[in-house]
Amino acid sequence: MRRAALTGRSLGNGGVPEEVHGRGGEHLVAVEQDAGTGRRRSDDELKGKSVDSDPRHPAKWPPVTSSELWTRATADRYDAEEATMSSAAVLGPTLAFLAELAGDGRALEFAIGTGRVGVPLRERGVPVVGIELSEHMAAVLRRKIDADTLPVAVGDMATTVVDGEFTLVYLVYNTITNLLTQDEQVACFRNAARHLEPGGRFVIELGVPPLRLLSPGQEAVPFDVSDRHLGFDTFDLVEQILVSHHFTRDDDGRYRRDNSRHRYAWPAELDLMARIAGLELERRVADWDGTPFTQDSTKHISVWRKPT
Repeated sequence: MRRAALTGRSLGNGGVPEEVHGRGGEHLVAVEQDAGTGRRRSDDELKGKSVDSDPRHPAKWPPVTSSELWTRATADRYDAEEATMSSAAVLGPTLAFLAELAGDGRALEFAIGTGRVGVPLRERGVPVVGIELSEHMAAVLRRKIDADTLPVAVGDMATTVVDGEFTLVYLVYNTITNLLTQDEQVACFRNAARHLEPGGRFVIELGVPPLRLLSPGQEAVPFDVSDRHLGFDTFDLVEQILVSHHFTRDDDGRYRRDNSRHRYAWPAELDLMARIAGLELERRVADWDGTPFTQDSTKHISVWRKPT
């Protein structure tokens, strides 16, 4: 999961991807491209592949998407900075919504991060597996729950394959925008469909692009102005790229500046991606409580179903 400026705060790692080191450990699988040959490996080759968890050993396969990679420092402070998103008021409806869709089956979370949603969903009795690009975010999750109870594959959500089928694949808190090209976002839908059993659902939580707030000639839209944080987005309307800028006041009184890039997408564009992946729109609501989605909604929860 990611802090996301479309509805609140955004993913941020200072805008500088950290060098990739060893990624993996128990229950971790490799990403889908061999760095030495460039050959993209098949699903059968990927399943069960593990990689060395010792950070002294370089990764055999780097991430194959354009997503920015979170640093250790960002991962370590993530939970504290996103405490509101972990409150019962926020998580209660989220978990109820996802648990109902998962039913008696398993759930796969793309970009599981530190486990804000995945860990309590597992504690509700839903078997959960995660995929996470940042080994540092996965390490924070691992402090909360063991690998046998909640396995995590370190890799990108557009291509990483894990064993088995799922009744639910979900992607929360605007994280699909971490994939910076349309092709990668389509690949994410295809990867979700690949993991779903017939009748299974793919769920995305995503903000509606706030372009109506842009006046002619205006370049930035603020999304948070508070005592400890100033956040605003700037937009490239041609490439559908927004950059989230953050000025955060630390405890010592100094301000920390971060920024991150995202590719925004409209609900109709996501519906077309779903159709390309063989999924059908089942419903779209404005929040986890099921409020109807309207032209004034600032975000949506969309559910696509894999035909039986």
